[in-house]
Amino acid sequence: MTDGQEPKGSLIGRNLLAGAEADPAGDSGHEGHPPRMGFFTDTSVCIGCKACEVACKEWNAIPEDGLEFTGMSYDNSQGLDGSTWRHVAFIEQNKDVCPTGSLFRTEFGTVVVQEDICNGCGYCVPTCPFGVIDQRPEDGRVFKCTLCYDRLGAGQEPACAKACPTESIQFGPLDELRERAAARLYGHDPEDGAGGDGAFFLLLDEPEVYGLPPDPVVTTRDLPAMWRHAGAAGLTLLGGMAAVFAVHGRNGGKR
Repeated sequence: MTDGQEPKGSLIGRNLLAGAEADPAGDSGHEGHPPRMGFFTDTSVCIGCKACEVACKEWNAIPEDGLEFTGMSYDNSQGLDGSTWRHVAFIEQNKDVCPTGSLFRTEFGTVVVQEDICNGCGYCVPTCPFGVIDQRPEDGRVFKCTLCYDRLGAGQEPACAKACPTESIQFGPLDELRERAAARLYGHDPEDGAGGDGAFFLLLDEPEVYGLPPDPVVTTRDLPAMWRHAGAAGLTLLGGMAAVFAVHGRNGGKR
C-alpha cells in the first residue's frame, strides 16, 4: 500500500452483499469460477404441493415448524424465517377457493377443472353447492363436467346433447334457453344463491325429490362480509378494553 491507497483488487470497505455486482464471485476473490447460479420459480405451473419446502428441510436438517394453520389462509408456513428457507405462498382470492388455479371460467361462461395442475387438495369439493365436483380415489384429483369444452371451441355442441335421440338435452345460448323454458326450470335464475347455473333442468317435482338443494348458496359468497364484521367486532372489543384500563388507572391513582 502506497500513499494511503488500497492495493488494486482490494475488497476493503466494499459491501459484497448488496447493490449491483457484475461478477459477485470474482469480486469476492474467486478465480476461474463457474457461472453465477440462482432460482427461477414459474408460478404458472406451481401446484402448491410444498414438496420443495419439505425437501429443503430434510436436506438441510432444518427444524420442523409451521404445523398450525393461522385461520386466515391454507398456507401453514406463512413466510420465510430461520426455520423456513423455502416458502410456497398461497394467494387466495374471494372468487376462487382453488389454491393452484386449476378451476377457471371459460370464454363460454362454463367452469372447467384443469386436471394437469390440480393438486388434489379437495378444497373445491365442499364449496360446490351442487356436489358436482368430486375426487377420483386413484390420485385424489377432482373432475367435473366441462360441457365438452374442446368441442365448444370447435363450434360443436356437447357430446351428450348431440347424442340425445329425443332432444331432451338442449344446448345453446343461456338467454335463449331461459326464454324457452321460463320459470319451469331449476337452476336458471341468475339471482339465486349460486348466481344461475350453466346447466339446468325441467323438474316434475320439488328439487329435494331429485336430491337437489332447494336454495343453493355458494359457501364462500359471504366471506368478505364475515371478515368485515369480525374486524369490526375486534376493534370494538379492543376499544372497550382500553376504556376499562383507562378508568382503572385513574381510580387506582386516587388515595
